[in-house]
Amino acid sequence: MKVLHVDINHPLIIEQFSELGFQNDEDYISSKKEIENKIEQYDGLIIRSRFTIDSEFLDKAKNLKFIGRLGAGLENIDTKYAKSRGIFLAAAPEGNRNAVGEHAMGMLLSLFNKLNSADREVRIGKWDREGNRGLELEGKVVGIIGYGNMGKAFAKKLIGFDVEEVICYDIQGGVEDENARQVGIMEFQNRVDVVSLHVPQTELTIGMINSEFLEKFQNPIWIINTARGKCIITSDLVEALKSGKVLGAGLDVLEYEKASFENMFSENSLPDAFQYLIDSDQVILSPHVAGWTVESKIKLAQTIVNKIKAKFIV
Repeated sequence: MKVLHVDINHPLIIEQFSELGFQNDEDYISSKKEIENKIEQYDGLIIRSRFTIDSEFLDKAKNLKFIGRLGAGLENIDTKYAKSRGIFLAAAPEGNRNAVGEHAMGMLLSLFNKLNSADREVRIGKWDREGNRGLELEGKVVGIIGYGNMGKAFAKKLIGFDVEEVICYDIQGGVEDENARQVGIMEFQNRVDVVSLHVPQTELTIGMINSEFLEKFQNPIWIINTARGKCIITSDLVEALKSGKVLGAGLDVLEYEKASFENMFSENSLPDAFQYLIDSDQVILSPHVAGWTVESKIKLAQTIVNKIKAKFIV
């Protein structure tokens, strides 16, 4: 196997591929067009999110047998076309699910206990104990939308917090486990106090959190999004924050990110809705790093190696 690596990952992936007899070439600086011009030489491609893999690219990858993406999803790849070409696709949600679960929990606890605003105030000499009185997770109903690797990891982190119940909603049936009960959308919206998103980016999930959706919740809710930014219409979220329908939001991902996930804005000016998020003490933001830990870097690489090895090495 001749493999091209176009994103820098943990060195174990190259080390272990070499042990399997693979030839590893690294190119972290060439443009997508330049990569296209030589991709015909390769049996495998290892990518994170530097550029999208579309049908035009795949047409030039005449000998490609696999694509390994060191991340949870494959939305930057034309998966349908790749599969029609017989290309094996390997993502690695198993590699960073624990990191995502911990990050979501950290955001939720920070929001409930006003840790970000309290920290800023103490640093400037403001000692407001009553203004920073927090909430407890005990007795709350936590709802998870999307109960795959990431949703399950977050549910596991909730064990020990004495929440009233963890419930999940997923378009696939039979996904519940000992940590969460699967329910229909009506029960979900009637009962939850907290909503945590753990869905892939698809035609069904883009813009799924909008004004119409939010209005159907019985209780004011807290929202955590460590999934994909385009799942939430930011302007609708801002209106819900202003009205009190949403009490607070922890956003690791934003609608304005580019497809590569490495940058956020295509334009220089900040959208008004994002400016509101920046100025709000009800919101915690992080730069798409929920699955981005020292440990997950190793786990992601090892997961891809294991999947490629299982597929191609007898």
